[in-house]
Amino acid sequence: MTEPGGLARVIDHTILRPDAGRADVIRFCDEAKLHHFCSVCVNPVNIPTVARALAGSGVRTCSVIGFPFGAIPTAVKAAEASWVVEAGADEVDMVIALGALKDGDLPAVRKDITDVKRACGKAILKVILETCLLTEDEKIAACRLSQEAGADFVKTSTGYSKAGATVEDIALMRRIVGDAMGVKASGGIRTRADAIRMLEAGASRIGASASIAIIGG
Repeated sequence: MTEPGGLARVIDHTILRPDAGRADVIRFCDEAKLHHFCSVCVNPVNIPTVARALAGSGVRTCSVIGFPFGAIPTAVKAAEASWVVEAGADEVDMVIALGALKDGDLPAVRKDITDVKRACGKAILKVILETCLLTEDEKIAACRLSQEAGADFVKTSTGYSKAGATVEDIALMRRIVGDAMGVKASGGIRTRADAIRMLEAGASRIGASASIAIIGG
């Protein structure tokens, strides 16, 4: 996995800037096909463009939903997930219901993830915990709720809060979910050394906008 080619295959090449235009998104798709990244991760509005650009390439199409705060009703998140999957998304990265989690309303958090997972159909669901805003007990609860709800991955961060992924959080998340789920490190990963540290701590996927620098391309 430390070889550049192997590293590329676990990276979600990510462009979530609000000012990203079509040319920016197409460039990321071209880079992903050239370097064999795992996916291109974009905002929902760009999913049709990405799905067309990546068709037949083996690179997956990934969308965020409820992004970046998770503060929208569950029914709206589920509808957003349905829309992006119908538009061509293979993977969905949802932001957890942070307010409900902080309130200790664990049934609401579980339902939020469960309903989105149902809306995803066969698409992979990753749950963004925004770990920098959580206590250790909240991180553990979020991982367990994601498991119970049938999610495929837990993910550290949106990259839009006060901090991103840490080795300590990745190790904790991996310890809680075991081998049954993927763990995605995202937020602040800018170098190959950063990525390798995350993988060694237990990450199975890396989310980054600095993907080219990470693989040394």
